[in-house]
Amino acid sequence: MSTVAVTRLIEAPVAAVWQVFTDLSRRREWLSAVAAVEVLGTGPFGAGTAWRETRRMADGGEITEEFRVLECIIPERFVVTSPGIGADYRMTYSFMPVVAGRHRGGTMVTVVQDGGATAPAGRFLALIFGGLAAGTAEGALRRDLDDLAAVA
Repeated sequence: MSTVAVTRLIEAPVAAVWQVFTDLSRRREWLSAVAAVEVLGTGPFGAGTAWRETRRMADGGEITEEFRVLECIIPERFVVTSPGIGADYRMTYSFMPVVAGRHRGGTMVTVVQDGGATAPAGRFLALIFGGLAAGTAEGALRRDLDDLAAVA
């Protein structure tokens, strides 16, 4: 099991940041690495919401993953799971209002990604490439939060 955590200050109120981040139909417009999003089902964002997201990789390829919201406390936090190839992971997104200081009115967004191998090949690759994978995941999460900050 590996864990990566990233936090970013966004100079916008929690409600605005939450609205942008959870509007799945518009993710492709503001997430620079996202090539396509397919929302699976209807209804408001919450527990049970699912979508497929295709991301462009650094090598020019693309990868499509399916995400499902396990828990959701609007507008504070939600937990998403995704089965990977030989590994599963979950991401917890937290949105905390900044209530004092020069960034008052802003939002601290934290993403914690936990991943674990589900197949023998995944366990083997985790042993060999664990640090590299964590670094890649951290870079992707930071880029996503930078994109969010730019649009919110």
